Amino acid sequence: MLRLTEIKLPLDHPPDALRAAILKRLGVADEDLLDVHIFKRAYDARKKHALLLVYSVDIRVKEEAALLKKFRNDPHVKPSPDMAYQFVGRAPAQLAERPVIVGFGPCGIFAALVLAQMGFKPIVLERGKSVRERTQDTWGLWRKKVLNPESNVQFGEGGAGTFSDGKLYSQIKDPRHLGRKVLTEFVKAGAPDEILYVSKPHIGTFRLVTMVENIRHEIERLGGEIRFQQRVADVLIEDARIAGVVLAGGELVKSRHVVLALGHSARDTFEMLHARGVRLEAKPFSVGFRIEHPQSLIDAARLGTNAGNPMLGAADYKLVHHAKNGRAVYSFCMCPGGTVVAATSETGCVVTNGMSQYSRNERNANAGIVVGIMPEDFPGDDPLAGMRLQRELEARAFDLGGGDYRAPAQLVGDFLDGRPSQALGSVEPSYQPGVRLTDLVTALPGYAIEAIREALPVFDRQIRGFAMQDAVLTGVETRTSSPVRITRGDDFQSVNVGGLYPAGEGAGYAGGILSAAVDGIRVAEAVARDMLGLEAAQSGARAGPGCDY
Repeated sequence: MLRLTEIKLPLDHPPDALRAAILKRLGVADEDLLDVHIFKRAYDARKKHALLLVYSVDIRVKEEAALLKKFRNDPHVKPSPDMAYQFVGRAPAQLAERPVIVGFGPCGIFAALVLAQMGFKPIVLERGKSVRERTQDTWGLWRKKVLNPESNVQFGEGGAGTFSDGKLYSQIKDPRHLGRKVLTEFVKAGAPDEILYVSKPHIGTFRLVTMVENIRHEIERLGGEIRFQQRVADVLIEDARIAGVVLAGGELVKSRHVVLALGHSARDTFEMLHARGVRLEAKPFSVGFRIEHPQSLIDAARLGTNAGNPMLGAADYKLVHHAKNGRAVYSFCMCPGGTVVAATSETGCVVTNGMSQYSRNERNANAGIVVGIMPEDFPGDDPLAGMRLQRELEARAFDLGGGDYRAPAQLVGDFLDGRPSQALGSVEPSYQPGVRLTDLVTALPGYAIEAIREALPVFDRQIRGFAMQDAVLTGVETRTSSPVRITRGDDFQSVNVGGLYPAGEGAGYAGGILSAAVDGIRVAEAVARDMLGLEAAQSGARAGPGCDY
């Protein structure tokens, strides 16, 4: 097969225009073009009045070798790469042990799936509930202000990504096309085929629920075991190697291969691991607010006269500003046509996040506007100092919101002018269980407030209306990523506890659904290699995670 890239067509081109463009590019007859498969479709919005769709396609054609020779100097005509996933091995018929996976978010799901597909019959321990039960508990906070600390936006089947925009793109380096493996498994589980080729695929919460269930059933069909409401309270370490985990109910689950697929909010687990001497280190993260605008404003600014075209959907944005005080301010986890959601997992705390459905048809756009902070900003120099800062800011937001899980909020115009907000304007905030208007100046450290105040007018010059008076800031956004990294070596194992495999976002090696799932696959492969006695592959683990945002 051949891959052709950079085929540009008008936004509203007829269905047969793509084939015609391929024939023209290659100079071949129609009967010689045997098959066309769209690999990627994006759009070029640099000229809003003449927006173009940009295709990459895989084709089968007669006389392929002759065409490759003809276009040998054309960078846009190349052989299609082999993107098929290759397993590292197969488990023996009689297993001496079963690997244990702690956590069933994107990382844990794909670690379990790949291990199950190789025949290792993993045991998954998830502290929260199954995804549908968990959804009911989440609505309990949003609708009734009742928090279940073990079943919420952060904890339960599917992880935090279940209640998000469902973004499935990433900035990670992926030379083995593991992201393609993730997307293919999602399609098998019920995702629309388009996630395989659109440039910024997303799924949305309602579709994710069914897909997560289907993948769980597949893991179970292959011999895996998923146990809900099983919180790991301790680890058993013997001679610097993991020997098992202890559940909150006292049960010991023995295994010499344990994957820690923790989410970024598993604070009690971080504390336990630190107490047991597992090597952790503080890492940077970001804090800020959610900002809401009318989605129509974002569509007009980003797409011009093409706003509303169903081929494009709701427009997104990505913004960054380097403030004078040295802080980076950037948009995070932008949710077109979505809602701001309550995302705390601890009593007496308020945390915000963003969520969209597949349709992205809610009235508002929202995104985190966050400021990067470093370990030297934390109140202490131990590995858990960043976690304590998160908790402190979330407790302050709880108080500012009135102490009943409402979130503190302020109009952008009032925030810029330094006055408390008294009444909402044209933008109705979507956060449930509601907001309390106030002054957000005390919600974040002074350097963060200063940097955001500087950045918003700059962003307004890029997206006209971004700093509009009535746009709403809702606080606080603190769980942008894990505040710790559970350090691991090139064999993916903890640097000081053999057989313990830190993985995914909570361990500090991913940033969103796709990168966490890819890391889960890589760790599953490392577990399989170790259990099979194969030579370890190099992880590149210290290169740092990419983000799906």
